[in-house]
Amino acid sequence: MSETRDAAMNSKAWPFEEARRVLKRYAKAPPEKGYVLFETGYGPSGLPHIGTFGEVARTTMIQRAFEEISDIPTKLICFSDDLDGMRKVPGNVPNPEALHQHLQLPLTSVPDPFGTHESFGHHNNAMLRRFLDTFGFEYEFISATDFYRSGQFDEILLRAAEKYDEIMAVMLKSLREERRQTYSIFLPIHPETGRVMYVPMKQVNAREGSVTFDDEDGTEMTLPVTGGNVKLQWKPDFGARWAALGVDFEMYGKDHSTNTPIYDSICRILGARAPEHFTYELFLDENGQKISKSSGNGLTIDEWLTYASTESLSYFMYQKPKTAKRMYFDVIPKAVDEYHQQLRAYETQDLKARLNNPVWHIHGGAVPKSDMVVPFSMLLNLASVSSAEDKSQLWGFIQRYAPEATPEKNPSMDAAAGHAVRYYNDFVKPEKVFRAPTELEREALLELRDNLKVWDGGLDAEALQSMVFAVGKPRFEPLRDWFTALYEVLLGASQGPRFGGFIALYGIDETIALIEDALEGKLQAA
Repeated sequence: MSETRDAAMNSKAWPFEEARRVLKRYAKAPPEKGYVLFETGYGPSGLPHIGTFGEVARTTMIQRAFEEISDIPTKLICFSDDLDGMRKVPGNVPNPEALHQHLQLPLTSVPDPFGTHESFGHHNNAMLRRFLDTFGFEYEFISATDFYRSGQFDEILLRAAEKYDEIMAVMLKSLREERRQTYSIFLPIHPETGRVMYVPMKQVNAREGSVTFDDEDGTEMTLPVTGGNVKLQWKPDFGARWAALGVDFEMYGKDHSTNTPIYDSICRILGARAPEHFTYELFLDENGQKISKSSGNGLTIDEWLTYASTESLSYFMYQKPKTAKRMYFDVIPKAVDEYHQQLRAYETQDLKARLNNPVWHIHGGAVPKSDMVVPFSMLLNLASVSSAEDKSQLWGFIQRYAPEATPEKNPSMDAAAGHAVRYYNDFVKPEKVFRAPTELEREALLELRDNLKVWDGGLDAEALQSMVFAVGKPRFEPLRDWFTALYEVLLGASQGPRFGGFIALYGIDETIALIEDALEGKLQAA
C-alpha cells in the first residue's frame, strides 16, 4: 500500500470517511457492473440553485477520495427527474402566469418561459449542465424522460408491477389515512393531454405489465407501465432508480432523511442492494429560510461567480456539511480568503495534514499555489477608500506593495481585483456610513498621522501594525475599540483589515490624506 493510500485510509477528513464506507461494500468482491456508481439527483422544477451545485461538488469530493483508496473504477451520474409533473409555477421565471395552463404536464412538456429551449425541463437541465461544466465535473447526465421513454427503466417498472403490493405496503405506512385512499406508486401519463395523473389504480396486472384506472371524466383506461406511459411517484422513484442503475452512493439534504428507510426498502424489494447515504444540512438564505428553487431565494451559482472564484465556492461547500449554512453575499469574502490561506498552508504541511486540508479535496490532490499577494478583504477596503470603478485602479496599489506581481503572473489576484470592485460597488458602497471621531479618537488619529509623516520604515506591514498598536494602547481599553474607530471613521465600516497591512498597501501619503479628510469631516460629507 502506498504511503498516500495508507494515510488516506486513516484520514479523519469527511470525504475519506465516506469513501471508506463505500469501499466496505466491496470488501469481498468487486462490483459486477465493473465500477462504483455515485449518483446525484436533481428535480428541475425551478432554476438550479447553489445547493444543487453543492451536492455534486461534495459527491465528487467523496468520489475522488474513493479513487485514492481503491483501484475500482468509478462513475458519477447526475439524474434529472424531468418527467415529474409541474405542480406549481416558479415565481422567478418570465411571464409566470402563462405557465398555469401547463400545470401537471411533465417538465419536459412545459413550454420554456425563457424561449431558448425545447421545454422548461430542457432549459433547467441545460442550466445545470452549464454550471457543472464550469466547475469541470466529470459526470454522465441522465434525463428521466429519456430513461423512461427509451425503455431503460422497463425491467424495473415491470418488477414494480410484480411487487406492487409489497411496495404499496411500505408507502401506505408513511401516509395519512386520507392520502392512502387514492395513493398509487404509479402515475399514469394521459395519452391525450399528456398530463401526469394522480389517480387511484383499479388494477395492476403484473402478468400484462399494465395498470387500469379511471380518467378524470370517469372513462376507464389501461396503459402499459413500460415505455414512458407511467412514471413512479417520487419516493418509489428514488428506490427504483437505485435498483435500475446499481447506485452505490447518494447524498441528499436533511429534509429527505426521514424517507431513507422507504427508499432503501423499495430498492431491496426490487432486488437490489441499497446504496450508502450521506445526509447534509440545508442551505439557508440570510433570513434563515431554506433555499428553494421555486422561490429563488438565496444565492445562485452565477451570483457567487460574479464576485468570487469557483474554488472559493467549492471551499464553502467543503466546510462542515452536517451544519446548516447561511448562503448570502456576506459569506463570500471570508470564503475567498480562507481558501487562499489553506492553499498557502498546504505547501508546508505533511501528508496527513494535506489530506485533511480542504484544498486537497477541491483539487483532487493536484493543488495549485496561491498567487494572492493581497487578501480579498483588503482589496475590498482598497476599493472602498479609492472608490474604484475598475480593477486597474487596484493594480496601481498592488504593484507598489508587491512590485513583482502582474495580472499575467497572478491570474487569481487579477480576477479577485475585478471581483472586489464589483462586490464593493454592489454591496459595500451602498452600506458605507462614516462617523465623526470622538475627542479621544481625534487625539489618537492626529498622533497616527504625525507618526506617518515622519515614518521611515518603508512599507513593512508588521512594523506599521506595531506603530498603530502603540498609538492606541495607552488610550483604549479594550484595544479593539481603537481598531473599530479606525474602521468606522476612515473606512465607513464596522470591521476591517489589519490596519498596518492596509497602510502598506494603500500608501503612507494616501493614509495621511485619508486621516486628514476624516478629521475635517470630508468623508462624512461625501
